[in-house]
Amino acid sequence: MFAALRAAEERIYCPLSDGSGFYALTRYEEVSEASRHPEVFSSQPTAVSVTDPAPEVTEYSGSMISLDDPRHARLRRIVSRSFTPRMIQRFTGDVTVLARRLVDELAERGPCDFVEHVATPMPLQIICSMMGIPGTAYGDVIDATNAVLAIGDPDYVGPDGKDRATTIREKFSYLHELMSDLGRLRRERPADDLVTALTNANVDGEALTDIELGRFFTLLVVAGNETTRNALSHALVLFSANPDQRMLLLSDMNRRLPGAVEEVVRYASPVTWMRRTLTRDYELQGHAYQAGDRVILYYNSANRDEAVFKDPHTFDITRSPNPHVGFGAPGPHFCLGAHLAKREITELLRELYARLPNLHATDHACRQRASFINGITSLPCAF
Repeated sequence: MFAALRAAEERIYCPLSDGSGFYALTRYEEVSEASRHPEVFSSQPTAVSVTDPAPEVTEYSGSMISLDDPRHARLRRIVSRSFTPRMIQRFTGDVTVLARRLVDELAERGPCDFVEHVATPMPLQIICSMMGIPGTAYGDVIDATNAVLAIGDPDYVGPDGKDRATTIREKFSYLHELMSDLGRLRRERPADDLVTALTNANVDGEALTDIELGRFFTLLVVAGNETTRNALSHALVLFSANPDQRMLLLSDMNRRLPGAVEEVVRYASPVTWMRRTLTRDYELQGHAYQAGDRVILYYNSANRDEAVFKDPHTFDITRSPNPHVGFGAPGPHFCLGAHLAKREITELLRELYARLPNLHATDHACRQRASFINGITSLPCAF
């Protein structure tokens, strides 16, 4: 379908049941140009919902990915001063240690659900460790993030049969309260963690407010956890379905891993799309759009664009160059955690295939029925 949309000469308009609609941007150059011009393609009022969210949801979920400059630049500047390569480097040892422990446990456990026992613990524990979240809260945090991103799944039913709006409000509220309590504690008793750095950050006399800290934590734990988890799960699916690529990886792990990680992210496109809203009339790749138009940037389609990627439907860990938009296209909203995500995927794949070289999926992945995240909810594996 996306190949047909990329080949279409006309604009692609998608009507919605409420009478509104959006235009689909499916070509690589369209997605890239829109990303480079945030002054025209606005992230407000939201980047993560086709329809405008209710005010009570925006209160909790309005993180910096749904903001434009100058507010976006201010928040990113504050966060970037704390979310530095040095801070991330401090935790790279933790990534390696955790990867080894997870593979130890997998080797002892035997055949199991890869998502539950391997892909989920890796990013969750790293992010919670960075933020200083106590281990006792891990279960509730993963439950909250699952609910937030599964809310588009038509099979999803909230706890006790609660409706979606109530459930998402409660889960966002929980994450904010957790971070607010920890922020207050770190102001009184600083520690060597990211929350302390964020609560004490002072850039041009500015620091994060409690609500901004809560929103950033929600963004980090939802985006950082879910996307890395799904990239890892897709990696097992792809290497199981392409044994020649697995053997190529095993033949020279150190040389092949960087390209393998980039190709997994391109092929899987864990974040499927983002929304933008035009601030003024604009001509994009020969098509005229009007102020107020909604557009969806389909990263999964851009990453299959035949004009940019040779044999785009082939999983090829030697692909070079590989200018995918799996972490977002170039521009101010490029993923702040891309470096950390790639480090996590790299270290876990290294441990898995060095010690369990015939690790493979034993059945089809159970896919999450939601459009925003290309999610895998369970994946049986053996070795």
